[in-house]
Amino acid sequence: MAKRLFVGGLPYSVDNSKLEQIFSEVGIVSSATVITDRETGQSKGFGFVEFEKDADADEAIKKLNDTEIDGRRIVVNVARPREERPRFDNRGGGGRW
Repeated sequence: MAKRLFVGGLPYSVDNSKLEQIFSEVGIVSSATVITDRETGQSKGFGFVEFEKDADADEAIKKLNDTEIDGRRIVVNVARPREERPRFDNRGGGGRW
């Protein structure tokens, strides 16, 4: 089972291929994605890396967490599942009983 990592504090110069290149030194990367602003395409300074093997992901945390990339300290840890966003009920309400 693949393990997904959160990578924070990325320099804005890092793109998907650079992120993959950095983490592939530890193991086989399934995917590497830098999160960008929808409108501007500018990096938001964080991303996600997924490894084929959990052991490689664990090693990446040990080796790369709190290291520097282009002068910025990065944070690497296990990505938490995205929390469900609250859904608003469109049934109306406020009517008379």
